[in-house]
Amino acid sequence: MNIYKNIKFVFGIALAASLASCAAGGEDQGLEYAPNMYHSVPYEPLTQITDKSAGTATEWLDENSDGHGEYYNSNPLNPHEMTMRTPPANTVKRNKNGFLPYRLPKDSLELASRTMINPLPNIDEVIEDGHMLYNRFCEHCHGGAGQADGLVSEKFPGVANLTGAAYKDITEGHIFHVITWGKGLMGAHGSQLSPEERWKIAKFVKTLQK
Repeated sequence: MNIYKNIKFVFGIALAASLASCAAGGEDQGLEYAPNMYHSVPYEPLTQITDKSAGTATEWLDENSDGHGEYYNSNPLNPHEMTMRTPPANTVKRNKNGFLPYRLPKDSLELASRTMINPLPNIDEVIEDGHMLYNRFCEHCHGGAGQADGLVSEKFPGVANLTGAAYKDITEGHIFHVITWGKGLMGAHGSQLSPEERWKIAKFVKTLQK
């Protein structure tokens, strides 16, 4: 029995010593067990090391390197060896589907209702996606059928009944704008949903109003 106690004691000491040796601090910041996960070989757009004597990423990852981690990562093909190019003046970023940023301000609901046209087609796939997104972001307030009977509406009266007479004639542009900026009790969801997702929800909401 004493032998087992001694083995456990020695094992505990060895384990504690192993864990202590992994600690990093001061000048000793420990080891990077997968340095290529921290310092990738491609160009790093948010850093700019122009000193060529620092070596390349491949050289830094080599077992014979000095391990300083600051390697030359500029792009010699770009002006000033920049890795991130400055966009041309007056250009506007589009997303992967060609959508421009939504620029109508919050107080332009009437304008959005008249002018904004849903660019997505009236197909089952779009409406099904809109249904899924509605259940995720809207159902808890407006209810599954849009009748303002979600769990949140029990605590906060005044949630819009999307199937009521006051809302049946609203346009998809109106719905998109309200989702983006919020209205009344409803908070803005523009930061949580992409433009495509907002348009999909608008498509689905119109199906609830038929």
